[in-house]
Formats: sequence, structure tokens, C-alpha cells
Amino acid sequence: MSLTPNELTALWLSAKIALCCMLVCLPAGIAVAWWLARFEFRGKLLVEAVVQLPMVLPPVVPGYLLLVLFGNNGPFGSVLHRYLGLQLAFNWKGAVLAAATMAFPLMVQSMRLAFRMIDRRLEHAAATLGASPWRVFVTISLPLAIPGIVAGSILCFSRALGEFGATMAFVGNIPGETRTVPLAMYSALNQPGGEHAVARLAALSITLAFAAMLLSHVLTRRSERKLGVRARADA
Repeated sequence: MSLTPNELTALWLSAKIALCCMLVCLPAGIAVAWWLARFEFRGKLLVEAVVQLPMVLPPVVPGYLLLVLFGNNGPFGSVLHRYLGLQLAFNWKGAVLAAATMAFPLMVQSMRLAFRMIDRRLEHAAATLGASPWRVFVTISLPLAIPGIVAGSILCFSRALGEFGATMAFVGNIPGETRTVPLAMYSALNQPGGEHAVARLAALSITLAFAAMLLSHVLTRRSERKLGVRARADA
């Protein structure tokens, strides 16, 4: 399967946006997942609904809201543009924000489940021995949640690779700037004789998605085995 230069550019741009999306989401994802897994507070149901909302909305809706808020004339976009010289609308950086908005709930869902599966007695024992809450988190909670963190990160990366609706609404379909693989497929579908390009890009997307899922399972199982070995050694 031979890709054209434009298709290679779209592939590189998709990979760059997905990787940046994963790195941007990772710290916030860990923090939000741990917070939701460990604490009960008034309004928690509302927070959970807001975090998961992008998963159930039509993707164009978050994209439109991002355009309203972070466009050059939006309340946040105008401040970023005026004081930091940062433009997000119709820019690959905006594509990262759009992908992060859509992929963040998947990351949080996996990580939150991982934190909830941890035996709280281990954390309580460490705290009883004098460990600070931060030390308990770094030495107990975070290592034990590694399988879920790995799975959530790869899900986030995979979701960002396939993002279409929010990206289209927020940053458009600009060749070499915001035209990712899904947008390149959309463009090819609207061109005469573009069926071969669509077939190539579809096969590439399926291959990347399958590889990401396989990598997620392999890394998760490896992490689980390491944690099992460590637990038996400590016992």
C-alpha cells in the first residue's frame, strides 16, 4: 500500500495531534480519575456527567462550543491571542484541543476504574505507618493503577487518531495544517475517483486502530504481571 505525499502528511499530522492530545490529557486524567474514585462530595454526579458529556453529544456540538469559546473573538480565544499570541481556531493546536475534549472521558473512565479496584487497606496501612497522602499516592495508588493508566492513555491516543466531527467544526479541513486522516478520507470521498484514496486510508486507519488495541492489551497484561510478581515478592 503506497501512500501519496498528501496522505503521508495527513498521517503524520494525525499522529502528532494524537500524541500531543494524550500527553496533554494524561496529568489531568490521572488527577480527575483519582479525585472521582476516592472522594464523595456534593455535586459529584454533576461533575461525572460533565466529564462524560462529550461521549454522548454529537461531536459537532463540542466543536461548535470550542469555536465559540476559543475562536479569535471568543472569551478565552481572544485573551490567548492577545496576550500569548496563541491561536487555536483553524490551527493544528486547536485540533489537539478538539481531540482532547472528545478523548478525555475515555481516559478518565479507564483510570477511574483502575483506582477503584485498588485495595484501600494498602493505602490505609501506608498512612498508618506515617506516609503522607502524597507519598501514599505516589508509592501505592499510582503504581497499582498503572494498567488502567496505560489502557486509558492508549484509548485516548486511538480516539484522537479517529476524531472527525469536533475537529471539522473547530479547526476546519486545511491541507497540511488540520487535515488529519479522517478529514483526508472525507475530502477524498467528495472528489471524483477518490475511492482508491479512501480505501487506502480506511485500511491504514483499521491497521492503526488494531495495533493500538493490541498494544494496549499487551502493555496492560505486562503491567498486571509485574504487579503480581511484586505482590508475591512482598508477601
